Amino acid sequence: MSGEGPSPRPRWQRLAAAGVLGVAVLAGGTSAWLAGVRHAAPPPPTLAYSAEILDREGRLLRPFPLADGRWRLTPDLAKVDRRYIAMLICYEDKRFYQHGGIDPLSLVRAALQFVWHGRIVSGGSTLTMQVARLLEPPGPRTLGAKLREMRRAIELEARLSKDEILKLYMALAPYGGNLEGVRAASLAWFGKEPRRLTLNEAALLVALPQAPESRRPDRYPAQAEAGRERVLARLADAGLFGAPEAELARAGTIPVRRLDMPMIAPHATETARRDRPAAGVQTLAIDRAIQQRLEELAAERVRTLGAGVSLAMVVLDNATGEVLARVSGADPADRARAGSVDLTRAIRSPGSTLKPFIYGLAFEDGIAHPETLIEDRPTRFGAYAPENFDLGFQGTVPVKRALQLSLNVPAVMLLQAVGPQRLATRLNGAGTRLVLPPGEVPGLAVGLGGVGVRLEDLASLYAAIASGGLARPPVERLDALATGRDVSTLPKGGRLMSEVAAWYLADTLAGTPPPQNARGGQIAFKTGTSFGYRDAWSVGFDGRRTIAIWVGRPDGQPVPGMIGRVAAAPLLFDAFSRVVSQPAPLRPAPREAVRARNTELPPPLRRFGRSQNEMAGREGPRIAFPPDGASLERDDSEMPMKVSGGNGALTILVNGVPVGEPSRGHTLFWQPPGAGFVRLTVMDSTGASDSVVVRLR
Repeated sequence: MSGEGPSPRPRWQRLAAAGVLGVAVLAGGTSAWLAGVRHAAPPPPTLAYSAEILDREGRLLRPFPLADGRWRLTPDLAKVDRRYIAMLICYEDKRFYQHGGIDPLSLVRAALQFVWHGRIVSGGSTLTMQVARLLEPPGPRTLGAKLREMRRAIELEARLSKDEILKLYMALAPYGGNLEGVRAASLAWFGKEPRRLTLNEAALLVALPQAPESRRPDRYPAQAEAGRERVLARLADAGLFGAPEAELARAGTIPVRRLDMPMIAPHATETARRDRPAAGVQTLAIDRAIQQRLEELAAERVRTLGAGVSLAMVVLDNATGEVLARVSGADPADRARAGSVDLTRAIRSPGSTLKPFIYGLAFEDGIAHPETLIEDRPTRFGAYAPENFDLGFQGTVPVKRALQLSLNVPAVMLLQAVGPQRLATRLNGAGTRLVLPPGEVPGLAVGLGGVGVRLEDLASLYAAIASGGLARPPVERLDALATGRDVSTLPKGGRLMSEVAAWYLADTLAGTPPPQNARGGQIAFKTGTSFGYRDAWSVGFDGRRTIAIWVGRPDGQPVPGMIGRVAAAPLLFDAFSRVVSQPAPLRPAPREAVRARNTELPPPLRRFGRSQNEMAGREGPRIAFPPDGASLERDDSEMPMKVSGGNGALTILVNGVPVGEPSRGHTLFWQPPGAGFVRLTVMDSTGASDSVVVRLR
C-alpha cells in the first residue's frame, strides 16, 4: 500500500505565514536598527543660556542676551506652571511619556490626514522630534529632514530623561523675534516668570511656537488670538478643563506690546556682569523687593529735585554687611543726571556725616561722655576758625546735644583732642577709603567734610555703629559664600570703636530732631551738607538695617539752598517706611555703659575743655607706665599705672569706662578686664587726659 504525503496548505495560510515571517524580520531589523541608533547616540547637547543676575532669594534681577542678541533663559520645570506643562503635552504630544521619541500612531494619523485632505494637517512630530529640529540649523522641511529628525529624536531619548527633553523644549521653543523658551516669552509678553499663569496666558504660550512670527501678539494679535482659541477648544474637548474656564480664558486680553526684560538694580547687575563675564548665573545680596521699592521712591523724588540733580541710596544689613539695595539715580538712560554713573561709588565731600566718629573716639578715650558739657563759642585753631551752619553759637551744651545739632566748634575741639590722623587711621582700618588732595595729610577740616568718601563706605561706617562698633566690608554677592549665608563665612572687618562708645553714639543719634512731619526716636540718623551746597546727605539705622542717602548734581555743581536736613533726611525717613513696617529696636546698652546725669559723672568728665590752670601753663597728666604699645603679662591682681603731672584728683578709665575712685596719688591701680588690647586713660580734675593702648597676655 503506497503512502501519501501530507496535503499542501491552502495558499492563504502560506501567505499569512510569509507575512508573519516578514513582519517578524522587519520588526527584528527595526529593533536592531533602533538598538544601534541608541548605542551610537552622541552625548547630550550643551546649550548656551542668557547670563542671569539673581537676588538673595533666587529671584531674577536682570538677564543679559546671548552674543547674537537672543534671549534664552535657563528653564526650571519646578518653577513653571504645572497646568501649562499639562496643556503643552496634551496638545502637542499626548503619548510623550510612553513613546521612545517617535509616536507611530501620530505618524499613521498624519499620513491618513494627508491622503484624505490632500495637504498636511498635522506633522506627527513628537515633542522630542520638535526638540531635535530646534537643535539643528533652520532648513527646508523635506522628507530627508524628517527622517533625520526622527533619528535624532531616538538618540535624544537614549541619552536624556523625559524631563530633560521637556526642559530642552522649554528652552528652545520660538516665541517670535529673538525670544526663545517659555521663561523669555512669559517675561516679554506678560512681565512675569511662568510660575503662575492664567489659563489664557498658558494657552497663548502653547500656541505661539507653532507659528512664532505669524502669531506674534505685538504684530498680529488676531492671529495670536485664533491660535489661542484653537488650543482652548481642543483641550476643552479633551476634558483638561471645563467650558466655563475656557470661556473665561477666551475673554482674556492678548498682549499687544512686548515688554522689556527685567533690569532691576541696573548698576549693581552691570558691575557683576563686568566683573565675571563668564559666569552663567550670579547671586547678589540685594533684596529685589527692597530694591524695587526704593527705585520707585527714587523715580518719584528725582523729578522734584530740579534740573540735573540726582540721588543715590544704599541699604546694608547691619549684622552681615550685605548690600540689600543699591539705587543710583532714577533712570540709567537719563544723561542729564548722569544716569549711567553709579553714584553710590562716587567720591564726594561728606559734610558733617563724619562727626559722629570723632565723638565715638572721644567716648572711647574717656575724655567725654554724652552728658559732658562742652563750649560752643567762637574759637580759633591756629588759622582755622570754624563756624556753625547758622553762623550762631549755642554756648555751653551737653556733648550729645552738640552732636544732635551738628555744632562745628565742639566737633573740632574733640577732633583736636583725639587727633585727625588717628581718626583717619581708624576709619581706614574699618575699610573706608578717605580721599585727600595729593600731598595732603588729615587735618582738623576732616571732621567738617574736608575729605572725599563714597556713599557705600559711609553706610558701612554707620552700620558699624549699629553693630556695636564692629565694621564689616560691604558684601555684594552671595554666590561666593557658604550655603545658608553663615555669618562666619563673611569677610572680617575691623573694630571701628568700642561697644560702649558705639552705644553712646547710637543713643545720641536716636535723639536727633527728625525732619518736618516725621516721627522721631524711630531711627538713629545724621545729616550733612558739603561746602557750597554740592552734596546733601542723610544716613540712619535701626536695629537691623542702615540706609544712606546722597542728593546732589553728579557734575559737582552747587545747588543753592540744598541741605541735608531738607533734601536728604525726608528721603531717609520715606525709605525706611517703604523698607520696614516698623523699625527694629536698637541694641541694648552694654553693661559697662554709664548712664548718669552730668552732676553724677566723675569730675573730669563733667566739662570738656581747657581749664584756667592749663591756660596758665600747668602741665596735664602723662602716663609714664605702662608705655603705649606695651605687652603685659596678666594675672588676677590689680595692675599699676604711674602718672606724672596733672592737676587735682586723677581718674583711670579702662576702655572709656571710669574705674575706682579719683585719687591724688601718682601711682594708681586698675583691674585688667581680660586678654587682648586695652585702652587706658588718665584724666585730671581739669579734664586734661592722656591715653595708651597696651596688650594683655
